[in-house]
Amino acid sequence: RMIVRMQGSLTEVSEESVILERDGLAYEVLVPSYALAELAASRGGSVTLHTLEYYEGSAAGGNLTPRLIGFLHSEDRAFFKLFLTVKGIGVRKALRALAAPASRIAADIESSDAAALARLPGIGRRMAEQIIAELKGKVAEHALARNDLPTASSRFSSEQRDAIEILTAWGEGRADAERWVARAGQLHSDIRNAEAWVKAAYRVKGGAD
Repeated sequence: RMIVRMQGSLTEVSEESVILERDGLAYEVLVPSYALAELAASRGGSVTLHTLEYYEGSAAGGNLTPRLIGFLHSEDRAFFKLFLTVKGIGVRKALRALAAPASRIAADIESSDAAALARLPGIGRRMAEQIIAELKGKVAEHALARNDLPTASSRFSSEQRDAIEILTAWGEGRADAERWVARAGQLHSDIRNAEAWVKAAYRVKGGAD
């Protein structure tokens, strides 16, 4: 039987996964990066994730590891399944690419905004055009009007938003900047101003905690 939904206590949040505890067991669940900030804010509480199962590894080599992927909303899980049908996009690549909410990415696909898609982690111009060619017209139900899309203001403090604006002004992609600041927020609770958030974001970018 496939696990399609899990509710439990969120005990750990890392850069690409969370630990969900229930019934005496702890489950590692891979999550898209856009959800990390919201999940980090829920650490210690009860959360519900809409899940997919897949096997990672080589069937030929007999080395298959079962994995769980979790989403905040069932609609995001449905979009992810469509996203995986694009030639050249595997599970890990798709998870990294979801640095923005599924509704935003779907809106960019439906509006043929290859430039916006190309700024997603691991998605260049050629892959962005491939995504549009294969999915345009198939993800309209997932795309919200642009003025209804979640923005950084709903997820970040004013100091964090200022830091994101600084990072983008310096040439960083917005999705990357938001992801780095969200990760910095998981690692540090004592940052008080935009300049410090920028420095912390660059430490995350460089691989340092």
